[in-house]
Amino acid sequence: MMNLYSGTTDPFSHRCRIVLYEKGMDFQVIDVDLYNKPEDIAVINPYNRVPVLVDRDLVLYEPNIINEYIDERFPHPQLMPPDPILRAKARQLLHSLENELFSHIEALEKNAKGVEKNRALVRDQLAQLAPMFTKQKFMLGEEFSMLDVAIAPLLWRLEHYNIDLPKAAAPIMKYAERIFSRQGFIDALTPSERAMRR
Repeated sequence: MMNLYSGTTDPFSHRCRIVLYEKGMDFQVIDVDLYNKPEDIAVINPYNRVPVLVDRDLVLYEPNIINEYIDERFPHPQLMPPDPILRAKARQLLHSLENELFSHIEALEKNAKGVEKNRALVRDQLAQLAPMFTKQKFMLGEEFSMLDVAIAPLLWRLEHYNIDLPKAAAPIMKYAERIFSRQGFIDALTPSERAMRR
């Protein structure tokens, strides 16, 4: 059985939980207190961070690597496009999201110095994405994909991070509700994450 070491409020662990629940697989989530991590996390991940996936002798860390492994090993439902060109484009877009959007999450999580600047950058990036959802249901069109998995935890935490999107971003909030209503997303939420939204 696969074991996922997962932070109960960690947005990157949340991504991996969504993929596991979307796949409907046999796995165990091991909750990790981010403020009091067990020593074995540092043993299995040299960066001492979650998420970490342990599948027999295989140990993986970094959410995108974990998620692609799960998607390739358990291909139904497929979350990365089967076509190599589309898959490359999806990876490129995911890389852009990592650099332009998700790179600000740590500052938002820690409410660190300069957090207002990070809030504004995330708000503006999301507002720029909004028009895409007037024409399509999900990030890559009509099918739920790994890109939707990646952005879902951030959208869920907007209120928690004190980010107010402008009215023009209404399409992205409708898109978020589509994701939040998926059974895989609902099942992946921890009690602490459920408490983040009123």
